[in-house]
Amino acid sequence: MSEAALAFDHVACLRGGRLLFEGIGFALGPGEAALAIGPNGAGKSSLLRIAAGLLDPAAGTVTRTGAVALSDEQLALDPRLPLADALGFWSRIDRRTPDDVMTALDVMGIAHLAPVPVRMLSTGQRRRASLARVIAAGVPIWLLDEPGNGMDADALDRLGMVIGVHRRSGGIVLAATHQPLILERPLTITLGAR
Repeated sequence: MSEAALAFDHVACLRGGRLLFEGIGFALGPGEAALAIGPNGAGKSSLLRIAAGLLDPAAGTVTRTGAVALSDEQLALDPRLPLADALGFWSRIDRRTPDDVMTALDVMGIAHLAPVPVRMLSTGQRRRASLARVIAAGVPIWLLDEPGNGMDADALDRLGMVIGVHRRSGGIVLAATHQPLILERPLTITLGAR
């Protein structure tokens, strides 16, 4: 994996005319992770959208070296398609192979669901599918919004394992969460409601 980097320098976020946060600064390099924590409405999801380049900061700068994959509340998978085909759409865009998709499904413990239409998946299975999409993308920067929501203990163990493998290969993880997420030596970014 190439030398990945993600840095915020005095970043502020306005949403709907409301200041969610300001002065946020951190830098993540290969193998590093950060957890954004805080109450609902504090701006955790907005922080990830800024990191992904989907939302412009109200102030400050964001620098990224390396491609980004985002897993958030938007599943971004065609509900009519079988899971493998829905993930295959994204893998073609990312110039990945069907084998990459099947490996990601296997890693998340849902390879047996490859022929099942996305609309038939449970909440936890949808979350695993979203994470499989991130894994299959093969990019260095993972942005994970509430990655453990709806997951059982097995899925949470798999998530921790796959994050560890990604970091050991030089990847970066920025996760926003309400729940405990076991990460080795993460930077903590605390956001407070305004």
